[in-house]
Amino acid sequence: MPTSKTPKQPYQINTQGIDLLFGADDEAPPPQSIPLKSIQLPPQQPRRYFDPQKLESLITSIQQQGILQPLIVRPLDDEHYELVAGERRYRAAQTLALDTVPVVIRTFSNKEAWEIALLENLQREDLNPVEETEAILQLLANRLQITSDEVIALINLTAHPKRDSVHNVMHSEQWLQLESIFTALGRFTPNSFRVNRLPLLKLPDEIKEALNQGEIDYTKAKAIASLKDPQQRSELLEKAVTQNLSLNQIKEEITTLSRQAASTPIITPQKTLSDTYQRIKNAQLWKDPQKWKKAQTLLKKLEELIEENVSN
Repeated sequence: MPTSKTPKQPYQINTQGIDLLFGADDEAPPPQSIPLKSIQLPPQQPRRYFDPQKLESLITSIQQQGILQPLIVRPLDDEHYELVAGERRYRAAQTLALDTVPVVIRTFSNKEAWEIALLENLQREDLNPVEETEAILQLLANRLQITSDEVIALINLTAHPKRDSVHNVMHSEQWLQLESIFTALGRFTPNSFRVNRLPLLKLPDEIKEALNQGEIDYTKAKAIASLKDPQQRSELLEKAVTQNLSLNQIKEEITTLSRQAASTPIITPQKTLSDTYQRIKNAQLWKDPQKWKKAQTLLKKLEELIEENVSN
């Protein structure tokens, strides 16, 4: 198996996340090589899904050029380190059984290391909108020292900007800090995040799972989620994934299902009772002693059921 080698071009260190959180560090240590086996993953990691094809592409790139961007690690003791950023490169290096890897060693607290991992997660090209939304919420919660639910509640308060309470919130130190984080990320404002991204968290679990696995993109997922019937939704999701349906095809399927639902009469319990009463009345069962006796037996059972319900 190949071992790590010196690349033909200088190391490229992506410090965007570190600079955003802690400011630029003019005295950042230079890259150095350390044994791969001395690095361990943190107990809590924000990233859950890795695209197998893109990971394979990275492995091929490292075979040809080496690791061009060092991993960021923090020391645990004199001989062991914890990975802070660069998990894809770490996994690729493990696959290639590299002896050593280039790293930048920095001292971070648990909170700082977690935030840098979140920011690296947000810089991924293959990040889907649900993952991105969750990562931004985690980062905001960590920086503001509140829960993700409290972040959502804070952002949702601004849905009604004319209220006096909202005016107070939007001039609070907490809100100004939240806005500064969105500005630094450069992707959303609090309002656009509320309108375009928070609704994604309410997607049905099976659709979110398909998104997280990279099986479907979010425009298709949102369309499928518009189906209220769980069985129809599940069947269309499976069809969209297995047959790689386009967005237009999915919309056509939804239109067809909606027409079928519209043409099918809605049978409510009230309508069933009303129809049954009318049919008994029209049939005039009391004119036939045998049929009326059977009807009385059934009516008695129905009365017992009603009495049981009343007593409960």
